[in-house]
Amino acid sequence: MKSKVIYICSECGYESPKWIGKCPDCGGWNTLAEEVVVTSKTSKKVTQSFSVPVKLSSVSTTKDNRIVCGIGELDRVLGGGIVEGSLVLVGGEPGIGKSTILLQLIKSLEQGTSFFYVSGEESEKQLKMRADRIGITQDFYLLAETDINSIIKNAQDLKPDILIIDSIQTMFNPDIASAPGTVSQVRDVTLSLMKFAKENSIAVFIVGHVTKDGNLAGPKVLEHMVDCVLHFEGERHQSHRILRAVKNRFGSTNEIGVFEMTGEGLIEVKNPSSMMLEGRPEKTSGSTVICTLEGTRPLLAEVQSLVSQTFFPAPRRMMTGADYNRVNMLIAVLEKRVGYNLSNQDIYVNIVGGIKISEPAADLGIICAMASAFKNAEIPPDIALIGEVGLTGELRAVVQLEKRLNELKKLGFAKCIVPDSNKKGLNVPAGLDVLYAKNVTSALKILF
Repeated sequence: MKSKVIYICSECGYESPKWIGKCPDCGGWNTLAEEVVVTSKTSKKVTQSFSVPVKLSSVSTTKDNRIVCGIGELDRVLGGGIVEGSLVLVGGEPGIGKSTILLQLIKSLEQGTSFFYVSGEESEKQLKMRADRIGITQDFYLLAETDINSIIKNAQDLKPDILIIDSIQTMFNPDIASAPGTVSQVRDVTLSLMKFAKENSIAVFIVGHVTKDGNLAGPKVLEHMVDCVLHFEGERHQSHRILRAVKNRFGSTNEIGVFEMTGEGLIEVKNPSSMMLEGRPEKTSGSTVICTLEGTRPLLAEVQSLVSQTFFPAPRRMMTGADYNRVNMLIAVLEKRVGYNLSNQDIYVNIVGGIKISEPAADLGIICAMASAFKNAEIPPDIALIGEVGLTGELRAVVQLEKRLNELKKLGFAKCIVPDSNKKGLNVPAGLDVLYAKNVTSALKILF
């Protein structure tokens, strides 16, 4: 046996014989980690089997290639169900509900679907206790193991419909000398699971840990290898969880699923808009309602802003749930185009409910919330704001406005301010008064 030390980039997997500060492949700083590789002098002859090319017309696909989960929010995020032979990575902070949603997947599917649950963190007794708490009556196979070769051998014997690995950072290949969770181990284990999933048409779910920055632990190549990356979002002290598809080869990456964490597990939230607007304050300044689009679902959210005078030379700018640079751009529009003096004001913006808004259609709601807080003027509670704001202060058109207006009508809103460029051919729902504005100044005149 012969060992040597190499340095592997945790972001892209680049290998170097010596440590360097900046990865020459991806440009990341201080990302190369030391690993020991053991090689054997005696090489074994391996019989290789090569795949045979086939014509596209000879490949048959049916709608039955998807397994419908029975959990509506999970089906929505996956794009209509679980695709056979797919490799799905579920990530999120500790205790946010990754293992819980996979156990509830077992509970929701019919008895005819077979599962094989592999845990590298819990024993069989601990898994049994959690399954009893959630109320799982279906019988399925359990295994507390971290050796990937043993796991794949057992999976080939059992031939389950769905294989669950919890978690990828605890699995290891004994042929590789590095410790579990390192770049080499995670990459090799994921490659083995991907090959197993494709060859046997078995859907594989793997649970992934996250770093303190909120990114998935391990090399970035892990996300490139899998077919779908699902990420749990939400504050630990809040009961609501948002499941978002960061990557999906078989569906949209903009869809979200909303759940509520209870003592019996995760419960679907059928109408997240009403949940986001719960406890909304009345007769106060700095609060507006926006309608953003997450995939095909319109979602109403409350934007709160606080603007207070400061005597420090550099005022504070803090944003929660909104893009920091975009909100700073909207502050500049308020100063230059509307004439508000905000250079001596601390500004705080918060999207209530723990969700993150990145769609430009929320610009009008955010800028009006800041204006309301600055003027200390109340915005009527039955009015919503939709529109993208440009650098000249103009309001630009948004997509799928009719779907957003229908959601507002369903939740009892009476008025909505939208860009004037959306006026042509717009079908307004009965009972909803739509007001058109060409720029931020005219929208603020309508409000105040």
